[in-house]
Amino acid sequence: MKRFIPFLKADPVVSVVRLAGSIGSGPRSPLSDEVMGPVLERAFRRGKPAAVALVINSPGGSPVQSALIAARIRRLSAERKVPVHAFVEDVAASGGYWLAAAADDIWADTGSIVGSIGVISAGFGAHVALARQGVERRVYTSADSKSMLDPFLPEKPEDVARLKELLGGLHDSFVAYVRSRRGAKLADDADLFTGRFWLGARAHELGLIDGIGHLEPKLKELYGDKTRFARYGRRRGLFQRFGATLAQDALAGIEERAAFARFGL
Repeated sequence: MKRFIPFLKADPVVSVVRLAGSIGSGPRSPLSDEVMGPVLERAFRRGKPAAVALVINSPGGSPVQSALIAARIRRLSAERKVPVHAFVEDVAASGGYWLAAAADDIWADTGSIVGSIGVISAGFGAHVALARQGVERRVYTSADSKSMLDPFLPEKPEDVARLKELLGGLHDSFVAYVRSRRGAKLADDADLFTGRFWLGARAHELGLIDGIGHLEPKLKELYGDKTRFARYGRRRGLFQRFGATLAQDALAGIEERAAFARFGL
């Protein structure tokens, strides 16, 4: 009620947005620009928040969706003149760290996993298994590269070289983004952009985060003991609430579990 009483200063409010899960595209992904865009818009625009806090727990995912979400955060921060703070829970790795770097500062627990600044592409090859079963794969294309990295055909060295070229370009973009956001805070360490990841204390030494800290104590330290928190999250549709997409959710859960498992979580 304080904000409606003239001349009485209201307690500061910090909007809290949780960014948890693997980063992908579309409405089915735990983290995509389509899903998180409206949440971020509400967090920045509703009322007059003193700041926006991002609670991050993500092993990464789509580079494009990571960039889109991060760009939206920076755009809203500039438009609304609202500072952004990131708080890492279990992991902010790969695309998860891309999201964290969108904040003005990054805080983590001593046991948080941070880093993995790199790009990965994984697949499988089934041509041997098909051959053993007497199955012949037939592919016809109008251009040589249309069947690149077909998992049912033998791997071609030129396809691998092309893939590594693409991954290298994405990696260069990732490095440039982190340098633009963290600047002089980053340590001069040869392992910084090799895809390695570290626990919180070492990540702080490397300049990947600004220190060890948890959300409520740190924000009350910054904005005062009377700081209040307004939490924002995605709105689930009616069919999702009643389990109409149970099979798809189960598959997505398995894929996400595998992504977290890469970091021992």
